[in-house]
Amino acid sequence: MILILLKDMLNLYSDSSLTHFFTEIYNVIRNVSDKIDEVWCEISEIIFLKRFNKIELKNFLDNFEFISLEKGNYTYYLVINKILFILESIKFLKLDIKEISEILDYKGFETLIQAILSRNNYRTLKNFRFSDSSNFKDKTSQERYEIDVVGVYLKYILIIDAKQWRRKDSYFSLNKAANLQCRRAIALKENPDVFSGLIKNILGKRLNLKKNFPFVLIPIIVTLEDNSNKINDNQIPLVSIYKFNSFLQELPNNLKYFKTIKIEHVIIEKKLQDNK
Repeated sequence: MILILLKDMLNLYSDSSLTHFFTEIYNVIRNVSDKIDEVWCEISEIIFLKRFNKIELKNFLDNFEFISLEKGNYTYYLVINKILFILESIKFLKLDIKEISEILDYKGFETLIQAILSRNNYRTLKNFRFSDSSNFKDKTSQERYEIDVVGVYLKYILIIDAKQWRRKDSYFSLNKAANLQCRRAIALKENPDVFSGLIKNILGKRLNLKKNFPFVLIPIIVTLEDNSNKINDNQIPLVSIYKFNSFLQELPNNLKYFKTIKIEHVIIEKKLQDNK
């Protein structure tokens, strides 16, 4: 009897059983609005979980970062974090990360990019906005910029524009978007007070900037769908979310192929020194 129970428990953690579990979760959350990042559902909606008693259920769910039990309205609900679900489900579902990512809206897509960066030891910041007070704005007629996601690791600073565009979108549009992203990176370099403030915001105000130079800015477009073009006409990488993780891991070896903007030093305004 004990051997039978042990075998049943091991089967619950087999690849086929976990695939079934993740598939049920996916079928529930795919029908929820893509604007919702955290999904609450009743335990009964996941047939796979009906076999557990309360203690067994908690022990099983403790194996996964994306799901938890929360009490509400006198009963317990499953709370599912979409971003963490995507990251954990890749090895079990036959769908690729691009297909799973379609359960997210554009804000969730940015958060997914941020999460993948974090899992590759990048420090990150989303939706960074800044004003251009340099002469560069005279060339672009643009005084304000927004960067969807900034990722910093060692000397590398990724300046990321997140695009949930479909394959039908033309290369012309993607090429233009990549060149605009390059412009944002140049504007960041041309505003040293903004740059130094950004880096200290991400890495900590006690950071000694002088010891960390030079930094390398790398403008990037991260797309929902893969496409045949991997780089634009100005050497800006065009990376699908499906290949983003491998892109980060291979970046040091491929950097020579990409447009980079090196920052050797910055002159920090006195007002920033006073606010330390």
